[in-house]
Amino acid sequence: MAVGGVSNTTNTSQMANSRSTIADNFDTFLSILTTQLKNQNPLDPMDTNQFTQQLVQFTGVEQQLKTNDFLEALMLSGQNTAKSDAVSYIGKEVTSSGRTGELTDNNAVFWAYSAEANAANATITIKDAKGQIVYNTTGPLQSGPGTFRWDGRGSDGSMKPNGVYSIEIKGKDGNGKDVKISTASIGIVTAVDFTGDVPVLTVGSRRVSITDVTDVRIPDVTAQPKPEEEEPGGDEPAEEDAAA
Repeated sequence: MAVGGVSNTTNTSQMANSRSTIADNFDTFLSILTTQLKNQNPLDPMDTNQFTQQLVQFTGVEQQLKTNDFLEALMLSGQNTAKSDAVSYIGKEVTSSGRTGELTDNNAVFWAYSAEANAANATITIKDAKGQIVYNTTGPLQSGPGTFRWDGRGSDGSMKPNGVYSIEIKGKDGNGKDVKISTASIGIVTAVDFTGDVPVLTVGSRRVSITDVTDVRIPDVTAQPKPEEEEPGGDEPAEEDAAA
């Protein structure tokens, strides 16, 4: 399992530049104040109130430097915690918003769905990367969350090639009214990329922003794999295992 490059160069660089600017201003202020004190007229010294105000400004700049140091340490601590949390996703099964799933030699495709009401008649359509329909089925769906497994066998009975497929589920209730049914992608996380502002998970060949993840779980080791292609003259093909 490979973990993508870890980088917080951008945020650290911005904080360092900000601190450098304040430090330069601080040194400039101190230099001007010292020069002013050295060259003041002994017969007409600096006004006490004015001197006090400058000392207050001096202290304020120093306090700002210390505050920035504290914020930088706090920011780096938060980044490290977020990265540790993201790495813990590796090897876990995640559900993310979307319609796509990946068919591989060892795994069938799983999608999650959620129906707002009972659908007396629902149509499930699966398309390949080119948008061509490879499988569809109809049947009732109960309201609430559920999962759909596709073993890769098309409506024509042939096994479809490995790749990314998309699902679409439409349903109507007993009165013929449309039922809203949302879908989500399910897959195993194999890597995490930290090069962007938000960690990105690698799920098969897909890249999923961690902010799009809606559920994380330990993979079901009992999940059935994709069936192998039937050899000519072999046993009768097994029944399709694609249940909602």
